Amino acid sequence: MSPVHPHPYAGDGRHVGSYYAASANPSPDRPQLLGEYETDICVVGAGYSGLSTALHLAEKGYKVAIVEGVRVGWGASGRNGGQIVNGLNASLETIGRRYGADTARFVAGLVQEGGEIIRERVRTYDIRCDLKDGNVFAALTPAHLRELEARKALWESHGLHNQRMLSRDEMRGHVKSDLYVGGMIDVSGGHMHPLNLALGEAAALESLGGVIFEMSPVLSVDHAAERPVVHTAQGQITCRTLVLCGNAYLGHVVPTLTSRVMPVSTQVMATRPLGEKLARELMPTDVCVEDIRYILDYYRMSADFRLLFGGGTVYGGADPKDIKAKLRRNLDKVFPQLAGTEIDFAWSGNFALSFSRVPQMGRIGANTYFAHGYSGHGVTGSHTFGRILSEAINGDLTRFDSFAALPWIPFPGGRTFRVPYSVIGSWWYALRDRFGV
Repeated sequence: MSPVHPHPYAGDGRHVGSYYAASANPSPDRPQLLGEYETDICVVGAGYSGLSTALHLAEKGYKVAIVEGVRVGWGASGRNGGQIVNGLNASLETIGRRYGADTARFVAGLVQEGGEIIRERVRTYDIRCDLKDGNVFAALTPAHLRELEARKALWESHGLHNQRMLSRDEMRGHVKSDLYVGGMIDVSGGHMHPLNLALGEAAALESLGGVIFEMSPVLSVDHAAERPVVHTAQGQITCRTLVLCGNAYLGHVVPTLTSRVMPVSTQVMATRPLGEKLARELMPTDVCVEDIRYILDYYRMSADFRLLFGGGTVYGGADPKDIKAKLRRNLDKVFPQLAGTEIDFAWSGNFALSFSRVPQMGRIGANTYFAHGYSGHGVTGSHTFGRILSEAINGDLTRFDSFAALPWIPFPGGRTFRVPYSVIGSWWYALRDRFGV
């Protein structure tokens, strides 16, 4: 039996009661960190960022160990909507306006990289995660359509030709709903079972000699030392290079990083199996979908023909009292055909929001790196940042330095007022969505 977990956010350390946990591939319980351990690279966090970084480095021949507070993929990496959506939360237009044309060109050159890495990992290591192609952005208003058209034109100006506009009738060919006026498909997007992807990447790392310690929450980090040291309740790891990938669940372990991001929860639920016939009627092309409102809906079909429907945000990372009630109304708007359909699973999880909506990457101390703040676009961004971190650790700082140089913007009012400030902002954007402006 696992010991009581010392961090209250994790309970007893079991995966939350999600559809993904219920349908996960077999995976071993990995040992806790006990006593002293030395390695080339220590990565804190066995989510996508940590797994991507560790796997890239193991492929380069480094001795790598991951220390994870709970289980592999326990956080956002094992609970998210499972959608491969290219780009960052902040648009290329916003990045260009804020940081200049050179930075926009740099970001445009890597917005599809995360999805490419995922597909390469699935092929190379034979990861069974129900990977499928195609994601659709849904427009509820003419203003949304204009926004998508502008995005498509901007991406094409950077040589990205993976998107195609959809008329109302074409949109119905992907989603049998009267809610949308049109949309845009990204043929290079896709979807998969997120927890099984994480478990597969963990197994890939171990096949190359990497080590993962589970149920070993980090209590403190000495990142100023020439050889950083990570302390857990029952052990410590000394390493040449430390990589911090705790993201929304790193908490206060590294105070210099705490104020940079804010945990935000989002919710997902899964219907009972609908059967292949009804599933194909509702979503004939089996793509994943998200609309483009500020607080959006996102959904797709699982491999066993459940509708996985997500949305909503709670700033500060708290769980809603009734997830089903929170999401049900929007599900019924999209698919009134499913009114009254049983919901078998409903769960919540946190992602890390940066104020600028741009992920952050940097270094604290001489030999400690970090990456966090994907702001809801972590499936692809984390895989890309893992590769960039591995490049930097291996001596090529070109792309790392470009991201590390971007200024991070603190939340107005600091940690005390970041939640109410963000809530007020979300109200404003929700009103804009409601009135179609």
